[in-house]
Amino acid sequence: MPAALLALTIAAYAIGTTEFVIVGLLPTVASDLHITLPLAGMIVSIYALGVTFGAPVLTALSGRIARKPLLLGLMALFILGNLVAAFASGYGMLLVGRVLSAFAHGVFFSVGATIAADLVPENRRASAIALMFMGLTVAIVTGVPLGTLIGQNFGWRATFLTVSGLGVIAFLAILALLPSKLSKAVPASLLDQVRALGSGRLLIVYAMTAFGYGGTFVTFTYLAVMLQEVTGFSEASVSLVLVLYGLAIAFGNLAGGRIADRNPVKALAILLALQALVLAVFTLTAHYAMPALVTLAAIGFLSFATVPGLQLYVVQLARIHRPGAVDVASALNIAAFNLGIAGGAWIGGLVVASPLGLGATPAVGGALVAIACALTLVSGALNRQPAKAAAAPAA
Repeated sequence: MPAALLALTIAAYAIGTTEFVIVGLLPTVASDLHITLPLAGMIVSIYALGVTFGAPVLTALSGRIARKPLLLGLMALFILGNLVAAFASGYGMLLVGRVLSAFAHGVFFSVGATIAADLVPENRRASAIALMFMGLTVAIVTGVPLGTLIGQNFGWRATFLTVSGLGVIAFLAILALLPSKLSKAVPASLLDQVRALGSGRLLIVYAMTAFGYGGTFVTFTYLAVMLQEVTGFSEASVSLVLVLYGLAIAFGNLAGGRIADRNPVKALAILLALQALVLAVFTLTAHYAMPALVTLAAIGFLSFATVPGLQLYVVQLARIHRPGAVDVASALNIAAFNLGIAGGAWIGGLVVASPLGLGATPAVGGALVAIACALTLVSGALNRQPAKAAAAPAA
């Protein structure tokens, strides 16, 4: 793999830390700002919505900017957003800081995924994308538990200050390691952008992404609270459990990239089916410490094993159905990931506030993932139709 991918991975690590660390800090933020837990959970949803709407729009607007200066500008915006969050005077200003970071997040991953894929031969593209997303998984293994620990001991503001420092390191890594001349797609016209959003084939993949990824976040958003109130872990133990969860995610991300290299649709169908099943099982095992840990490891593995395949699949379909807007199509899939996060966090909040309570979040999440699995089977069937049509005359 080219050394340039390391710069993308470091930046992904910084972004992944700020995206996911809030999950471990929700009880602390809610207590400090005197807000309810579901309202604190909206911090996750607002960030995800910022990525959802910021990614496609800002990616399209920045299509003519050279890739390296664009990535440097995005990391500067990321640093600013985290500083605003760290010094926020209240809930509203905290949301402003999160939205600024979210805008940087969305464009970075949409552009970064296409850069990573172009840096390697065609048969290594899913693995290259997986390596870039490895920054997210390593962030969950180390950044989120450490950020949670910092927040618990020094306050959540200290966590965002630390993340700002990670952004500075990522900025310097991009400056030093990324080539100045990077290929970029021809900027998509407004019509191409609308067509990318209006493509039926791409919309199916976006729905797969939103339901598949969002299903996990119904539970993951409130995982720290669930581990304390349902499973019975102490507050100090939650950080260690998050390390286990992050390690499982890291292995899942790498394995998912290798599995999806040859046949992403088949891999996604199997992985999503297993993910739905394991989430349903967690409804039962969450009440017991050791079974809960084993199930959580499986959930972590499967939740990120689908990420490289989903991103590769949408790029493959975009090159066939919307070749003039591959970057925008990639950005829309990043938006779909985050629309799933926003929806999952929101639905999770509704479940927590309902008579069903925390314990029902895995079952609801599993139902959403099952929808993603069904959509994957539909998309796979549509892929086979042109091949059948071409074979008919020959026969």
